[in-house]
Amino acid sequence: MPTSRRWMPSQAIALLGWLVLVGGAAALGAIASSDAQAFYGQLVRPSWAPPPTVFGPVWSVLYLLMAIAAWLVWRERGADGRGAALCLFLAQLGVNALWSWLFFAWHQGALAFADVLLLLGLVAATATAFWRIRRAAGLLLLPYLAWTGFASALTWAVWQGNPQLL
Repeated sequence: MPTSRRWMPSQAIALLGWLVLVGGAAALGAIASSDAQAFYGQLVRPSWAPPPTVFGPVWSVLYLLMAIAAWLVWRERGADGRGAALCLFLAQLGVNALWSWLFFAWHQGALAFADVLLLLGLVAATATAFWRIRRAAGLLLLPYLAWTGFASALTWAVWQGNPQLL
């Protein structure tokens, strides 16, 4: 078994570190979303918008998959493009957290839409970079990529339907 894939206590600590990092980004977004349910409830939403109760569980699963994917790539010491792939991951994580601030805290629909499009591109680039290093890591980001595509359409629709609030 290659050294990079051998299970050691340091591997568990690293996984915990990625979970904490991703959880921190999620928490940062959650701070901006403290009044999200009330704000989202007053918005005109398309008929295909999920109920507010769906977002928490979906994002919890996606954040867990993201952390595991990053950890899998981190374990591939010496892999070509590893550093760039992890930088992409960190960039998309920051852009992800920013969306909640733009949309829920600052009510900036146009900027939130631009942010989610940037996020979509960064997630696609990260998934591709991860795939090249460790296929399982790339696959773990596919649900996130799909959800971000859906979130892009939803952000557009809600922004367009609520010009007075966004």
